[in-house]
Amino acid sequence: MTDRTGPSQSWNACGYAENARFVADLGLPVVDLLAPRPGERILDLGCGDGVLTEKLAAAGCRVVGVDASPELTAAARARGIDVHLMDGHALAVGGGFDAVFSNAALHWMLRPDDVIAGVWNALRPGGRFVGEFGGAGNVARIVHALEAALGRRGIDGKAANPWFFPTSDDYAARLAAAGFRVRSCELIERPTPLPTGMAGWLATFAGSFLAAVPEGERNAVLDEVMAAIAPDLLKSDGTWYADYVRLRFAADRPDGRRSGERES
Repeated sequence: MTDRTGPSQSWNACGYAENARFVADLGLPVVDLLAPRPGERILDLGCGDGVLTEKLAAAGCRVVGVDASPELTAAARARGIDVHLMDGHALAVGGGFDAVFSNAALHWMLRPDDVIAGVWNALRPGGRFVGEFGGAGNVARIVHALEAALGRRGIDGKAANPWFFPTSDDYAARLAAAGFRVRSCELIERPTPLPTGMAGWLATFAGSFLAAVPEGERNAVLDEVMAAIAPDLLKSDGTWYADYVRLRFAADRPDGRRSGERES
């Protein structure tokens, strides 16, 4: 579920399935918010390995997935999904989609206005844009610990940060400026248990930070990070949590018709 410009992040489909399957599982309420209907054409933006894309197809929708990771698009294609390797900042999928859906991907796209403009062009008039991604405060303790560990080594941790985590007001304003009618846009605090622990989470998602560190020092960085965040994120039963804050939204592209007019 990746698509971005900025510090490097690589993906391993098997590692993602093992360490991050909860991402798709927790995206089911976003599917409910989308309320897909049989026969609709839906674009899954940042579809990753296609787990949620499959659910949209199972609902009877005609689904196209796009993602910037060759590894994850290959995994989605293996599920039989119509998926394209594509940068979400430069969508080239044509128009006429009834909906654009996105889960846990938009925070990897560092030029949000370009993404929103592409979504607008992909939608038919009256279409909807529904999604969820990291919002302001998402994994804040983890980010602070990573940036601090890099800073102790003379590395600019902020420059290594690969994420865009906006406030709800910020993102709603961006949607409105592009012409969308915003139905809802809210931050949701969601502390999330990690099935393979913090080590698995860091191995999957912190690649951009670790890429800035000499290879021989990376294990020491991980040890420092985990020691720093353990008081807040490691529970007494041994379960690690990530301090997630998600931004969930629904917006519509107006159809341009006046009240009372019928679609031809």
